[in-house]
Amino acid sequence: MYAVIQTGGKQYRVEPGQTLSVEKLPGENGDSVQFEDVLLVSDEDKLEIGRPMVKGASVKAEIVEQGKDQKVIVFKLQRRQNYRRRYGHRQLYTSIKINEVVAP
Repeated sequence: MYAVIQTGGKQYRVEPGQTLSVEKLPGENGDSVQFEDVLLVSDEDKLEIGRPMVKGASVKAEIVEQGKDQKVIVFKLQRRQNYRRRYGHRQLYTSIKINEVVAP
């Protein structure tokens, strides 16, 4: 059984037991999180597609880690103008473990 969820403006295909990194979610390590924005739920032989969300479906997960991703360098340059700018950015993320996919 798998589902497609939406969080942080992105969509993820998740299965029970899977670990993935998503945009930062509020909570501490060990807290449980429930995703209500389920776009698709698939069982062995049954596929249910939401319009836009599947009613009654949810995905339960547990927060494993809160952290910062690797630094991304943003470098701006205008040639022959003596213009150079260098910025760095580290995106916050939450690592979650999918426990259960609840179908309607």
